[in-house]
Amino acid sequence: MILANAFCLFFFLGTGADPAVSAKSNHCLDAAKACNLNDNCKKLRSSYISICNREISPAERCNRRKCHKALRQFFDRVPSEYTYRMLFCSCQDQACAERRRQTILPSCSYEDKEKPNCLDLRSVCRTDHLCRSRLADFHANCRASYQTLTSCPADNYQACLGSYAGMIGFDMTPNYVDASPTGIVVSPWCSCRGSGNMEEECAKFLRDFTENPCLRNAIQAFGNGTDANMSPKNPSFRPTQAPRAGKAPSLPDDLSDSTSLGTNVITTCTSVQEQGMKVNSSKELSMCFTELTTNIIPGSNKVIRPNSGPCRARPLAALTAVSVLLLKLAL
Repeated sequence: MILANAFCLFFFLGTGADPAVSAKSNHCLDAAKACNLNDNCKKLRSSYISICNREISPAERCNRRKCHKALRQFFDRVPSEYTYRMLFCSCQDQACAERRRQTILPSCSYEDKEKPNCLDLRSVCRTDHLCRSRLADFHANCRASYQTLTSCPADNYQACLGSYAGMIGFDMTPNYVDASPTGIVVSPWCSCRGSGNMEEECAKFLRDFTENPCLRNAIQAFGNGTDANMSPKNPSFRPTQAPRAGKAPSLPDDLSDSTSLGTNVITTCTSVQEQGMKVNSSKELSMCFTELTTNIIPGSNKVIRPNSGPCRARPLAALTAVSVLLLKLAL
């Protein structure tokens, strides 16, 4: 055992790698393995890989329409805990980043012989109602917002990632432009060449993908595991709720919660009186009576107990009357 540990240490020291980092360097490979352990994920992933890799003819390397359909089924039917891990995994080397780029089989689903104009590609997308809807969702959920901490609308990373994944399998399919492990840049397969007087609009549209701080931060946060703190699905605070209308006694505005009346004691007291139950000792009756006759001075936080001050005799008389009444009810 000692010899084996020494060998492992020598291996990592010899390669100049940190053991903890090397063991977890390829998160994209880990994500693919996790998908293979889930029947639904494995089935649909195998399906789109087979379809997108099937060559039609020497001139046509695949059936892009069928490939897109298979990809849509995968991302729509497989839980995001598997698809997001494959699509947004963090990488520390080029091999991992290339695996991430190859997730959607870009040679069939993404790349083409020539890059069309981005505005022409957008026009084609808008002719399909589903592609148009997905693109609108992306612009709504991933638009850069400089009034939030994360640069995303409402600090919602999950909505942006979901909108990005929702466009995969359409003419507007986005993907990583290269295998850079750190510089995350995504884009549809298009350019702004030949835009004419629409050059500025085309560049602005393309920057929504290539230079989008919301999308970039969302992808990086998911890969680093820090997106959970920014997702509104599990907020770290409870929203303020309007008070319920009920029979609970109202308190002065300046009375703190620490001096509020014990409503459970009041309920118990009421039930004892209504049901005519026998009381074994005067302690329970006294506590009940005390809570019901507690007075609060308006405009202050002071609570006056009935057995304090110059009016001590009146609560004692009332206590005697209640005791006699309870005895009569018991008989």
